[in-house]
Amino acid sequence: MRKFLVVLDDSRECLNAMRFAAMRASHTGGGVAVLSIIPPDEFNHWIGVGEVMREEARERIHAHFEVFAKWMRDKQQIEPELIIREGEPVPEIINYVQDDPEIGVLVLGAGTDKKGPGPLVTQLSRNSGSLPIPVTIVPGDLSKEKLEEIT
Repeated sequence: MRKFLVVLDDSRECLNAMRFAAMRASHTGGGVAVLSIIPPDEFNHWIGVGEVMREEARERIHAHFEVFAKWMRDKQQIEPELIIREGEPVPEIINYVQDDPEIGVLVLGAGTDKKGPGPLVTQLSRNSGSLPIPVTIVPGDLSKEKLEEIT
């Protein structure tokens, strides 16, 4: 089964990327893999404190994921899978794409502010020629109706 890989983070544009991935998966008989990456600099504390912070980060990710997962199950009949990795975001995304042969498309949300589309879109665009899959960039300001229309 072909899976759409989408990155779960705290950005506003993440919402449209999730919607797009779930709608496309639903319409094409695919699946959705949700990847969340915990940056290593969050745990540069004493070992015991770092472990507590790591567990708290995982709990936040699970809670955030469940909001999207419920919508995917209820509205799109998709059962997403959650993958949590620790490290630098771009290398972790590339490694995961290479590790999972079922990943067929990477879906990223583009920011709408004047600073640009966001760090992931900017960095992964530079690497897109070496990725073994296509990258779909979803504008962060598309309406739900427009997303439904194009998926």
